Amino acid sequence: MSIYGRWILPRLIDWTMRAEDLAPYRERLVPRARGRVLEVGVGSGLNLPLYGPGVEQVVGLDPSAELLRRAAPLAARAAVPVHLVRAAAEAIPLADRSVDTVVMAWTLCSLGDARAGLAEMRRVLRPGGALLFVEHGLAPEPGVAAWQHRLDPLWVRISCHLDNPVDRILREAGFEVVELASGYLGRGPKPMTFLYEGRARPAADPWASGPPGAWAGPDPTRRAGPSGAAVS
Repeated sequence: MSIYGRWILPRLIDWTMRAEDLAPYRERLVPRARGRVLEVGVGSGLNLPLYGPGVEQVVGLDPSAELLRRAAPLAARAAVPVHLVRAAAEAIPLADRSVDTVVMAWTLCSLGDARAGLAEMRRVLRPGGALLFVEHGLAPEPGVAAWQHRLDPLWVRISCHLDNPVDRILREAGFEVVELASGYLGRGPKPMTFLYEGRARPAADPWASGPPGAWAGPDPTRRAGPSGAAVS
């Protein structure tokens, strides 16, 4: 791995993910997790303080040793047991049907093979399990989407993909999206700030905890204001 990938990029990710505008998304998403949780792309552990009493254990997965080093203090202080594991989403070192909730926050865009990563997440989810997600991706406006497509080949070299159609990728990977909200972050260029958030479940799974569309996220029609060892 290059010096940029090993040392510079993890620091850049940590700094970016600490933005205050992202906090409301975390605060809506993470407390909904239940049971045994797999957080894919745990990064520097910024979500770990938000896991509540309904969580039995968190397995925090990330391919970056530097980010896991940064996450370790937060893992040690978390209110729930946390195991940090260095591994990629495309090869999750967990048994089939071994977790109740998968949490994915600003992670899908960084995967080398998003569909393979999602297939792994689906594999490890138990019947009745949920994938909770907040991701940035392809905007609905043709003009913004065109810029995302133009910029993506460069942007992915320094950061991540800009133009993932998140809801479509989830469906193609065998998930049913049962709750979805989307909209722009309150600041920043539109090509970098269109967000999707919600809940998905394996498409063949009949479980549902509420009607589709019940997600209490931002209005999708407007810009939002501030508001490693294997584990079995």
